Amino acid sequence: MDTVIKIGRELIGLFVDDGSLALAVVGLLGAIALLMHAGLIDVGLAAFLLVAGSIAALVENVVRSIRQK
Repeated sequence: MDTVIKIGRELIGLFVDDGSLALAVVGLLGAIALLMHAGLIDVGLAAFLLVAGSIAALVENVVRSIRQK
């Protein structure tokens, strides 16, 4: 059973290595969904914001990780 728990933690770690990055992406998705639901942005702009926001969050996370090391 201990081995199964270790494998599960490793699998989760593959997808959620840094909680702040995951939180930033979830926040970005939520904000864009709210803007679309309110009719303030269209699909094209939403797609652009998702890509640009995800890249910005990733770059910020990498820079912060480099500074910590």
